[in-house]
Amino acid sequence: MTHHNPNRTITESEANTDPITGSPGSHPVGVGIGAIGIGAAAGAMGGVLGGPVGMAAGAVIGAAVGGLAGKAAAEAVDPTIELKYWRETHGTMPYASSAYAFDEFEPAYRFGWESFTRDSNKNRTFESVESDLSRGWDHAKGSSRLAWSHAKHATKHAWNRMQNAVKIDSSPAAATDQSKGLGTF
Repeated sequence: MTHHNPNRTITESEANTDPITGSPGSHPVGVGIGAIGIGAAAGAMGGVLGGPVGMAAGAVIGAAVGGLAGKAAAEAVDPTIELKYWRETHGTMPYASSAYAFDEFEPAYRFGWESFTRDSNKNRTFESVESDLSRGWDHAKGSSRLAWSHAKHATKHAWNRMQNAVKIDSSPAAATDQSKGLGTF
């Protein structure tokens, strides 16, 4: 299955489609993390208030609510939009090189935006997590030939884009105009 835009065809894997509905922008990890975290908390609260039955009911209800909350948090970043943005702007970046095609840098951009969206990283600077990211690059890079010394520039750029989007989304002006997404920068 492909999705068309005026510039090129986006493959199903790039569209990050939902395995059940086929809609682009699936976020199973965010759903799972939300379900586990909120489900556990609700189960514990239910156990305190209603014993074993309350604990079971709280866990089920909490998992459902948590799954929805996790999905909403993960959807704050649309991988399809981000991939399109980086594909279109990569050639203008100072670290772009004729020695490496965009496909070599794509995992670095993805690593940047995905790493930023982890709860533990949202209030941190790239510099404060760079050593952790450098250790994770060999796993994240897939088939990319880039060493961390080259990839880190693209990863930092994607990280900073997410960080700037969070700052803009939390500004008073953004509260009155929620129609602006990450793809509008």
